Amino acid sequence: MRIGWALHRGLFRVTGGRVGTERARDGRLGTLFIGTRSRKTGEIKRNPLFYLEDGMNLVVAASNVGADRDPGWWRNLQADPHGTVDLAEQQLSVLARRATPAEADRMWPRFIAANSNFAIYREQATRDIPLVVLEVNEPG
Repeated sequence: MRIGWALHRGLFRVTGGRVGTERARDGRLGTLFIGTRSRKTGEIKRNPLFYLEDGMNLVVAASNVGADRDPGWWRNLQADPHGTVDLAEQQLSVLARRATPAEADRMWPRFIAANSNFAIYREQATRDIPLVVLEVNEPG
């Protein structure tokens, strides 16, 4: 999975963002790139993620492929919740927050229906895997 995401990131970079993201639709996960400010270096880091739409918001899972620690991008957003999303040749400004229990109860079945690997990640991780709501502010 990590190799696939590395190739995905390279394709996005080489094409200047024209290839590499896809809108979520019809119960399918979309792909986006999240830009976060590193809590250690202050540099902007970009990571590819699957997402679902929830109204105007985008929702991602901080699964880290089932690892026992949160992914770096989520730790970065906990330190500074402001980020950017590259999606379909558009950059959006977002404010990140952990999904409420009610939102998570509603969204987890959608993630699992779209990609059963998320059920496996939740089973194998020794931590609660949070869903992260990316509240879209405006085009950046």
